[in-house]
Amino acid sequence: MSTGHEVSHAEPGRVNLEVQQAPLDAIVALDGGPDCGPDGSGRADGPDGSSGPDGPDSSSRHGTHGTPGAPGAPGRPDRLDVIREVRAVPAGRALPLLMVAANPASADVADMLRHGADDCIPEASDPVELSARIEAKLRRVPVPVENLLLDPRTGLYSEPHFLAELDRELQRPEPARRGGVVATVAVAEMSALESRLGPRVRREVAERLAGVAEKLGSVCDRLGWDDHGHLLMLMPGVDEEAARRSLEKFANTVAGTRFIVADENVRLTPAIGWTPLADCGDHTQAVEKARDAAAEATRHRDLRPVRYAPWMRSPQRHRRPFLGSLASLGAAVRGLLSALSPVVVLLLGVGVPFLLYQQMYELGWDLGSAMYWVVVGGLLASAALIVVECLFSLDSVPRPDRPAQPYPPASAVIAAYLPNEAATIVDTVESFLRLDYPNDLEIVLAYNTPHPLPVEDTLREIARRDPRLVLLPVQGSTSKAQNINAAVTRVRGEMVGIFDADHHPAPGAFQHAWHWLSNGYDVVQGHCVIRNGDSTWVSRLVGVEFETIYAVSHPGRTRLYGFGVFGGSNGFWRTDLLARTRMHGSMLTEDIDSTMRALNEGARFAVDRTLISRELAPTTLKSLWNQRSRWAQGWLQVSLKYLWRSLRSPVFTARQKLGLFVLLGWREVQPWLTLQILPILLYSAWRSGGLTELDWAVPVCLLATLFTVSAGLVQAAFAWRLAVPELRRRRGWFWRYVLVSTFFYSHFKNMLARLAFLKEALGDRQWRVTPRAAAAKKAVAKP
Repeated sequence: MSTGHEVSHAEPGRVNLEVQQAPLDAIVALDGGPDCGPDGSGRADGPDGSSGPDGPDSSSRHGTHGTPGAPGAPGRPDRLDVIREVRAVPAGRALPLLMVAANPASADVADMLRHGADDCIPEASDPVELSARIEAKLRRVPVPVENLLLDPRTGLYSEPHFLAELDRELQRPEPARRGGVVATVAVAEMSALESRLGPRVRREVAERLAGVAEKLGSVCDRLGWDDHGHLLMLMPGVDEEAARRSLEKFANTVAGTRFIVADENVRLTPAIGWTPLADCGDHTQAVEKARDAAAEATRHRDLRPVRYAPWMRSPQRHRRPFLGSLASLGAAVRGLLSALSPVVVLLLGVGVPFLLYQQMYELGWDLGSAMYWVVVGGLLASAALIVVECLFSLDSVPRPDRPAQPYPPASAVIAAYLPNEAATIVDTVESFLRLDYPNDLEIVLAYNTPHPLPVEDTLREIARRDPRLVLLPVQGSTSKAQNINAAVTRVRGEMVGIFDADHHPAPGAFQHAWHWLSNGYDVVQGHCVIRNGDSTWVSRLVGVEFETIYAVSHPGRTRLYGFGVFGGSNGFWRTDLLARTRMHGSMLTEDIDSTMRALNEGARFAVDRTLISRELAPTTLKSLWNQRSRWAQGWLQVSLKYLWRSLRSPVFTARQKLGLFVLLGWREVQPWLTLQILPILLYSAWRSGGLTELDWAVPVCLLATLFTVSAGLVQAAFAWRLAVPELRRRRGWFWRYVLVSTFFYSHFKNMLARLAFLKEALGDRQWRVTPRAAAAKKAVAKP
């Protein structure tokens, strides 16, 4: 056969030498021995330079190289080894490679093409066809994507050229560089997508992400991608804050968009890691740092861009002994202060003000007397706000009678930490599977567990029995927020209900929730009812307290100030909004944090006390302490983060800003203000010459005390009036609540609110799990 080219030959294993010695036009790999030369050496070119004794002399300036090999024969390499050998040589990567095989099966052809062959033809093919194929390859020489400036499939910089651009930016003189950031964007769902749809999704995902970045027109002017499907972003000449805001906007836009990937409609969770160029010496270090940060972002799935920190690579690698000793000493000091926190809070809240009042009096300023009137005014204001909320709760916004749109597919997400929920999770799942809904309703159990548990086998059996149950173990998760974030891109419903693992929603909960969401609302918070109130005095106390919260305070506040809040469970979101908002695991009350971010976007929140779900209350004072400590510190975190920002925001009306001040500001001031009664009393006794010299029958003080105490009684009365029927029948619980709340529980919660300041200052943000009792033996009977 004649190709019209000068042909040379090399045995497998010597191709790299031949390519380096003489430039070639193409390589033809011959699969099998029959085409070998007559001398047994494998030469395939005749003495006249043709490719056979009867072929015409049609040599070219460069040669066509033949490489025989018999796959599977003893001592001979596999055809894939031949391809790898050719492509391993730098010059061989850019050469056309044609495989000539004896009767290749379709799977063999596909395998060779995937491993780097440009063409594959049967050994029995006509020589003219072989020659034409060689000519076609020479006219359109295949160039590896990595050798092109822009990947023709994605329009992005190929990884080598992106790194070259990054190097050029890093090599700029410091005065000319002016900041800059490099970022890597991973996708949390990539492994699941690839296992289901194949490796082509890497390219398609990178394309979709790049399309969003280009549409936003951000400060990123160079986009590339790597073989893992990561989007690479170079943002030169920007400061870190501008880069962070730009990356945040990009992440929120991606999360709120549905993409078509491999003909499927999917949601993506961008996990963005970034690092300043000033911290990097070369492109390798820059990209590795950004990838480490992206891996950390993937763990949380909360859409927040993560800046690289050294601990992300190796927490102990760079720690010096001296610094390690300082860290241990600091931890010991924080532990001691945390253990003594009640004493420290009393010193700060009582001792310091008393000394201040005393010293100011010595200087001629009677600050203590002025503070007396401030405290009285504060107590009266707090009591008045409680009464006003109670009155407005009677006239809360009613649920729309009918949906404005047909019922869509809906999803329930149950977030669970299985070792803690193992005793209750099966009952919870079964209660969800009994729900009534006129369209598809999927139940997603998003859970984390440090080790396999027997209850998982039971759950898998339920999932086999009822395909509506979707089990979603979240690897690496350590929080409820991470479980919800992992589930939000997997749900198929247009509406998502979020629940803790002990909740049993009412049969029509999802139908009623859609009445709100289809009529212009984005989130609706339901009424959480305690179902184990008969267990202990603590659970009875919490049972009544929940009625004061969900039946009175939430509806009254929503009516009074024009906004509601998401309480963490029995809340229903539009899926698009939840996908954009996510939950931030770094916040101890991720529900209130997500509420504030959604409100800042202009989302509308409704509260519906008829949207009932029953849950378990803590049964011991210790578990109640742990739960309310976390709530108090979480509220403080939200207040510190959002109060002033919200008061300056143009999104909120004056009425809403007043409500936010009361909700986030006054609630943190009040516990400290009520504590001032003690230093003022001590100051008054010191000034008067002793406690016996004080006039305890001051009319204003008595009236203020009476009004303050009566506010709690009024709230309990409204809670009884608006409570669910099974609790309204327990009138004695409400009287006991008034008594315990007046003399103990209100002070208990105020103390926790004050301790939260110290814990937050010390950086003690440990999440203490609230233990779940197995299904309560004396659960409140359902009506």
